Amino acid sequence: MASEPVSVVFKLYCLTVMTLVAATYTVALRYTRTVSSDLYFSTTAVCITEVIKLFLSLGMLAKETGSLGRLKSSVVENVIRSPAELLKLSVPSVVYAVQNNMAFVALSNLDAAVYQVTYQLKIPCTALCTVLMLNRSLSRLQWFAVFMLCGGVTLVQWIPAQASKVQVQQNHYMGFMAIAIAVICSGFAGVYFEKVLKSSDTSLWVRNIQMYLSGIVVTLVGVFLSDGAMVIEKGFFFGYTPWVWFVVMMASVGGLYTSVVVKYTDNIMKGFSAAAAIVLSTVASVTLFGLQITVTFASGAMLVCVSIYLYGLPKQDTSKVAKMDLGKDTRNKLILV
Repeated sequence: MASEPVSVVFKLYCLTVMTLVAATYTVALRYTRTVSSDLYFSTTAVCITEVIKLFLSLGMLAKETGSLGRLKSSVVENVIRSPAELLKLSVPSVVYAVQNNMAFVALSNLDAAVYQVTYQLKIPCTALCTVLMLNRSLSRLQWFAVFMLCGGVTLVQWIPAQASKVQVQQNHYMGFMAIAIAVICSGFAGVYFEKVLKSSDTSLWVRNIQMYLSGIVVTLVGVFLSDGAMVIEKGFFFGYTPWVWFVVMMASVGGLYTSVVVKYTDNIMKGFSAAAAIVLSTVASVTLFGLQITVTFASGAMLVCVSIYLYGLPKQDTSKVAKMDLGKDTRNKLILV
């Protein structure tokens, strides 16, 4: 499908919003997990996020169909009468639920800047899943960027950066393991969802609704398996503050906004956005949490930013070059003859 022509201003708008959402969400989530004495249940936050995404997707589908009647028909046909499709989309629902919960565990134990850099490991994980599940290939430059990114993340984790203004107890090893699980989930679920989308002409918003319905069920089960007794005792919304609701809304809107960004921008702009989000998260962490920047952290973050840019560069089309060279060789032979 050809991309729709859009102005440079709109692309810059997409880039700015995506960068701010990624950086703000990470820093705000870190803030809510380290400053509150009455800590909220992260499993309930993930569940509420799925509910909000469902309603937002219903609104977008209503806009796409143009009327409430067609919206109802679409939901009945693709949701109520399609249990097999719901079951198919329950796979990424489970995986995304694990990923989102791991993000809360990671940001309870790692600084926002460290998390933002390390989470870029989702790029090599997604690349590997793309090769295995979609039979695509990566260029030599992309493989080089993948290894560079892994080296950068290793440097960041080599000597853990300390945040002097955070008084809660943290487990760096647990935080890193949570990110490792999150990036594996992100890579698999993203490629799986892409494969499902491209297997039919079903609307993106219909697929989102199918996935979020399964997600609500999965996350509700997670709430009561993980925090059931405490939720019953203290309430579903225990510990919720305006900042917690802000995190939930950022997670909800950010997830859907990514669809718009993917449609109207390219990999280079997404790479710039990821690098800019790392820089903003680092500045915010130094200011809010007293993060102490080390040489290894700065070097690793720089390597990650460069690798993201290199990975997003378009592949060189060598087929035309080969044809041109072949044509020149043929003409030269004719001249010689």
